[in-house]
Amino acid sequence: MDNENTTPVKLTLFDKIFPPELITIPNGHSVLRRRSRAPLILLLLLVAIYLSLKMTGFDMKLIITRFDKLLDLFVKLFHPKWEFFNKVTGPLMDTIKMSILGTVIGCLLALPIAVLASTNICKSPVIVSVLRFILALIRTLPTLVIALVCALVFGLGTFAGTLAISIFTFGIVAKMLYESIETIDMGPFEAMEALGANKFQAFWSACVPQILPVYLSHSLYCFEMNVRASAILGYVGAGGLGITINERIGWRDYNGLGMVLLSLFVVVVAIEFFSEYLRKKLS
Repeated sequence: MDNENTTPVKLTLFDKIFPPELITIPNGHSVLRRRSRAPLILLLLLVAIYLSLKMTGFDMKLIITRFDKLLDLFVKLFHPKWEFFNKVTGPLMDTIKMSILGTVIGCLLALPIAVLASTNICKSPVIVSVLRFILALIRTLPTLVIALVCALVFGLGTFAGTLAISIFTFGIVAKMLYESIETIDMGPFEAMEALGANKFQAFWSACVPQILPVYLSHSLYCFEMNVRASAILGYVGAGGLGITINERIGWRDYNGLGMVLLSLFVVVVAIEFFSEYLRKKLS
């Protein structure tokens, strides 16, 4: 075949192991068609799954033999102890209060930090880099770990849980908000500065109206997450429904546990519907 009619192709390591095939296209030229990588990817995926099963000790036989116990557990959970509801209301209200207060504190703290972490507002690369590093560090810590540290420092109770939720919310909202700020139209901001306004006045008048709906939407989304997260913070002594859940599991009172989970489910669903309604109003 004439070399002039052959399209040069840069060969990769994959191409050297699995050489491409030479094909002739209708115009008479010849090209190298790379072989599909799907078989190799599938093989690597199967090897990864096999190694994961071996390392984790996954045993399908054990799941099958104990499936009847799982069914018994679900039967008890779906037959809640209704008289136990009086003991659920107190921890449930603590969980809701922790979520509301923690979300409000975290969102309020996140707003100024998100502004300073935005490259289109703050022109100092040092400040932006330091703040983003701190936010990334906070986001790497699970809420339970933060709650455990707060419980060790500030003592057991809902105060530690509220602080943990505030820190978690601060990291999430600040990150999402500075990304939103960097996508806004900076024309009005620059026009305000050209007219003599300082950065705060220009940001408040030109940028806040653009980011306010997004900011409130992020806050509502975090509130939904915090209601779920605060329900298990009691495992590390941070108050809320987690203590009650841990007690019911410890006493093997699965009917009482079903009442706790049912109450939490109703509250979470109600909050999600309410938050979705508000987000639609904001959009």
